[in-house]
Amino acid sequence: MRASILSVWAVIVMLVAGPAVAASDLELTGEIAGAPYEIRVPSDWNGTLVVYAHGYRDKADHPGEIDDRSADAFVADPFEQVMLDHGYALAGSAYSDNGWAVKEGIYDTLRLVNRFRARVGDPETTILVGFSMGSVVTFESIERFPGIYDAAVPACPVGAGVPRAFDGTLAIASGFDAVFGWPGTWGTPADVRDDLDFESEVLPVLLGAFFSDGGAARFEFIRRVTGVPIGPEWPFTDFFFVTEARAELERRAKGSPVQNATHIYSLSEADRSALTAMGLTEAQIDGWLAAMNGSRVEADPGSRRYLRQYADYTGRLRRPVVTLHTVVDALVPPAHISAYNQTLAQAGSSDLVFNAWTTGFGHCNFTPAQVLTAVAVAERWAKEGVAPTEADFPAELGFTAFAPQPWPQP
Repeated sequence: MRASILSVWAVIVMLVAGPAVAASDLELTGEIAGAPYEIRVPSDWNGTLVVYAHGYRDKADHPGEIDDRSADAFVADPFEQVMLDHGYALAGSAYSDNGWAVKEGIYDTLRLVNRFRARVGDPETTILVGFSMGSVVTFESIERFPGIYDAAVPACPVGAGVPRAFDGTLAIASGFDAVFGWPGTWGTPADVRDDLDFESEVLPVLLGAFFSDGGAARFEFIRRVTGVPIGPEWPFTDFFFVTEARAELERRAKGSPVQNATHIYSLSEADRSALTAMGLTEAQIDGWLAAMNGSRVEADPGSRRYLRQYADYTGRLRRPVVTLHTVVDALVPPAHISAYNQTLAQAGSSDLVFNAWTTGFGHCNFTPAQVLTAVAVAERWAKEGVAPTEADFPAELGFTAFAPQPWPQP
């Protein structure tokens, strides 16, 4: 075990000292079934392929928007170059569609691994690394294809699964409806208008509400009652997913897939005290809670099945997983890890997952050294069977011990 720990530290020391190789010797680009891809392999390839699953990309579904169809072998520099400099081959797909393209991401990424094997050769170890929405691709793929991927690193991960994550957008929508009133032109909190545009239709209303008299306190009520942490994504990035992103998902799922029939919205005494200190009254708070709890939504069954398929996790694992999360993330709150760990415990797979936490502030706000460390630890676990410990994630690189809050709803 000592030698394995030292091997991980050797990688970290190399990052600080400077690598021997500065560029990839082999670069391949192309398209598979409508999905552009990029492959980069350094001359001193260490035999490990790191496959990149990217996060959400807005679909060009409104005038003036252009789809981003670029393919990156890994997260943009300096991350990509750091991985190459330390001997990793990289492969990334743009997926064959934008939007909530989890289904496409799963199969386009699988096809890319097969293309790598055909054009470059069989890697000794294959590690799938996914960020944000790409973490859903990663969680689901490591369950479905343990013969393809040897380990996984879901980063800023949607660990509660997609159904509960999007139920959270309904909670925020219900809070906004109770406090400010949901504009009829947006559809309804239960079923967002399918062509709703965030920039032109939603953002001006949000700005007006936020900067109105008492608006900040009212948004604070919504944040607290829905369990969203303080972070740079609140409220505007969150509301993009509450509105335009959910509209795109509803088109994809052929109906509204969200529900709150099993949810009870409430506030702690500490939350109430904080809100009244901001100028809200108990009567306002109780009225808004009553409105939220009085509005019950059932999902369209077929749409809900789509959401569960792409994806709600079983927790049944055969390969190791290292999750990577910042302690502050208002878009994908740390409570996602609590939910994932509960799924693992029910499936009897807890011994195959390690949760790494960083002191980063915001969604996916990692350093190259942190990502490199997580990949190196996952690689060692896959190759040598050595499970990680806290010592593998040192404080000097911005890692920390952290206990996330429980998931706020069933």
